[in-house]
Amino acid sequence: MRGLLSFYRGACTLSNRQARRKAGIVGSRCGFCGTQSNSKPQPNFGLLFDIDGVLVRGRMPIPAAKKAFEKLVDSQGQFVVPVVFVTNAGNCLRQTKADQLAHILGVPITQDQVIMSHSPLRMFRKFHDKCVLVSGQGPVLEIAKNVGFNNVISVDMLRESFPLMDMVDHNRRPKLPSNTVGNLPMVEAVVLFGEPIRWETNLQLIIDILLTKGNLGSVHQTQKMPHLPLLACNMDLMWMAEAHSPRFGHGTFLVCLENIYKKITGKDLKYDALMGKPSEMTYHFAEYLIRSQAMQRQWKLPVTSLYAIGDNLMTDIYGANLYSRYLEERVARKNPKAVVAKMVSATGSTTAVPQEEESDNMWESELALPSATSCKSILVCTGVYNPNVEVPSDASHCIKETVFHGHRDFRFDPALVEPDHIVQDVADAVDRIFELEKFVPQ
Repeated sequence: MRGLLSFYRGACTLSNRQARRKAGIVGSRCGFCGTQSNSKPQPNFGLLFDIDGVLVRGRMPIPAAKKAFEKLVDSQGQFVVPVVFVTNAGNCLRQTKADQLAHILGVPITQDQVIMSHSPLRMFRKFHDKCVLVSGQGPVLEIAKNVGFNNVISVDMLRESFPLMDMVDHNRRPKLPSNTVGNLPMVEAVVLFGEPIRWETNLQLIIDILLTKGNLGSVHQTQKMPHLPLLACNMDLMWMAEAHSPRFGHGTFLVCLENIYKKITGKDLKYDALMGKPSEMTYHFAEYLIRSQAMQRQWKLPVTSLYAIGDNLMTDIYGANLYSRYLEERVARKNPKAVVAKMVSATGSTTAVPQEEESDNMWESELALPSATSCKSILVCTGVYNPNVEVPSDASHCIKETVFHGHRDFRFDPALVEPDHIVQDVADAVDRIFELEKFVPQ
């Protein structure tokens, strides 16, 4: 838990400073500017929106999305409730994603309302000065530097320096005998942002790096353990684009990497951290941003309820329910260490929980504990989740998964994939939340 302190300091220094001064965010593009009139209803809840399968499918907006956000923004273009977008995408910067959402939804969105799967990497400062190999697509070098890494190389850079390492594609093999260039520094850690474009190249070179301790000039050392530190963002096995059926996500790439490594070495691949939904640290950050928005709007009521809207049982629903379990047990026990132990027991993973570095008292005094006491999960039927397949004929029966699609390091718990509410689309989700909260925006 204590490791969250450095994350929040790095990611939200400006927001903390503004909150202490009780000032609003500056800028005409912000949806949370100005003061709140006492005559308007003040919310005590916040909304966490997944993006793919909820608001868009690939590049196509889901029709219900604009309808939903018309209800969430007033005539002045300000949000009537705190809103955060929580996505497992990791192929762009937060500001880029905010601009895309603003264009699609027709409402002002700032980067402080967006959480990417790689956002928690800011807290892993012990790796920021190491030479890290990054895998993914999009501007991966820029993304890595944006979250704090100072010495970064990409798989493409590695391939250029060691042209004999990438041999699967016959058309990309060197036409003439080629010597290793090898002018890159030795890799000290590996960071996986998301699914790459050429899986065979990335799988080969990442395995090479892990089995040579970062020195591609040496041979594989299959018995030498442990391997280099490995951090992974986005565990989605599948995601929903324009196709009728879900597409492979980064979680599928991780399955390949894990199984290749185990097949070669006979040992399990170990992660130093797993980020993105359903990791609890992602929801910690989302709750903090929700609280900050309420404070910036000078809403007096504390945010006690969160609603997480998603289309994927194994990430959106699992993660929201896991965080709700954390909130409920924190209230009951008032003991953060016991809560973490219970969460590890539930997920079967220590990499899903931030590691302790500083005192609990310091973490509590700097950031305060969450004001929320629950995080309700709402499942929509416009993405990965297929109501024709997975909704039981008897409504009294819970949703059952015959195959667990979650990550290897998260234990399957039927209670964690049972949504609090199932609705058709995101517009219905907003209506249901307003009804539950008896909230009537003006």
